[in-house]
Amino acid sequence: MEHARISAAQRQRTAVVYVRQSSPTQLERNPESTTRQYQLVARAQALGWPPPQVQVIDEDLGRSANGTAERLGFAHLTAEVALGHVGIVLGLEVSRLARNNADWYRLLDLCGLTGTLLADEDGVYDPSVFNDRLVLGLKGTMSEAELHVLRARLDGGIRHKAARGELRRGLPVGLLWGDEDGEIRFHPDEAITHAIRTVFERFAELGSVRRVWLWLRSEGLQFPFQRLATEPIQWLPPSYLAVHHVLTNPGYAGAYAYGKTRQERYVDETGRVRQRTRRLPRAEWAVLIPHHHPGFITWETYLANQERIGANTRPRPAPGAGRRRPRRRRPAPGAGRLWTVRSSLARLLPRAERDARLLLRGGCAGQRARHRLPACWRPADRRCRRHDVPRHLHAGRAPGRPGSGRAPGGRP
Repeated sequence: MEHARISAAQRQRTAVVYVRQSSPTQLERNPESTTRQYQLVARAQALGWPPPQVQVIDEDLGRSANGTAERLGFAHLTAEVALGHVGIVLGLEVSRLARNNADWYRLLDLCGLTGTLLADEDGVYDPSVFNDRLVLGLKGTMSEAELHVLRARLDGGIRHKAARGELRRGLPVGLLWGDEDGEIRFHPDEAITHAIRTVFERFAELGSVRRVWLWLRSEGLQFPFQRLATEPIQWLPPSYLAVHHVLTNPGYAGAYAYGKTRQERYVDETGRVRQRTRRLPRAEWAVLIPHHHPGFITWETYLANQERIGANTRPRPAPGAGRRRPRRRRPAPGAGRLWTVRSSLARLLPRAERDARLLLRGGCAGQRARHRLPACWRPADRRCRRHDVPRHLHAGRAPGRPGSGRAPGGRP
């Protein structure tokens, strides 16, 4: 029955076996499914395709088919089908091809136009036939619904356990999970806990994340760093982000927090659906349990620190200061074009000549420091009465360039 649906013209094209796993974890822990998908090559040969005409596309191993991840293998498959180079597409099940109806129906339309067949473990389908297209559409809808049901079931169990404060997730440096359910305790290494306490003590004294970071750097202190819970703790020079993470993490204040971020979908400039992570304000966190475990500071101190950090990063105007901005003078006609020409010409000149001309016009502190000129030097008479100045500056030209008889500003 299956051989009767396949024409000789379709056997002259390529048979494509599409292999995919949803994540690297499934690829590692479920190798049997990958092996079964590769065995579809034998089925393509049994349907009448010679071995040289059977192609395996497995670039999407470890990538999800929910529509947000970029799948190069699926894009290559779609292009080959649109060009009419494929006679049949084989997959272990429909969900391997697409987990969203947008990709799935686009592939069905292309297969129906080019006369490409689809095959899985249940049979061979012709998308140009109404009954087969109806069955394939139902399979695609069930595949998308299955993904939603599985995700909702898993998220429900995770949220229920997190609501009790027992969901074990990654903890910051200085805290460890205990033996009991939901138990969190301090790290047994006193050097690590002392480094964390020092950050909070210095912040209470200095009142700024940047000042705490600069103090740690000035003292030459090392700070504990751990990328993953399975990796050993390393002692590295402190960074600003590390200090900011310690001061803003609610776990150090004895609170259990879950759902601080949210996954959102959006359409990028190219029209593709992307996924990004957005941080949520504290009022929108899914789970927040203060006084859950012992902390380095109290919860009240943590809230006060967040207000202090927020005031530092977003300073408010001083009391009594008006909101009126100073009036800007309107530039003269053509000033912008003149400045653009002068800037373009300055980029074309050698650096030594640019520095010389800038110094002759008055210069700046950075230029005077580069040429080791004192602050009292002024180019009014092209010399300094108390210090020696390079001769080429008095002559009004840069080193290595003959004088033109004009002043540096371009005036005779």
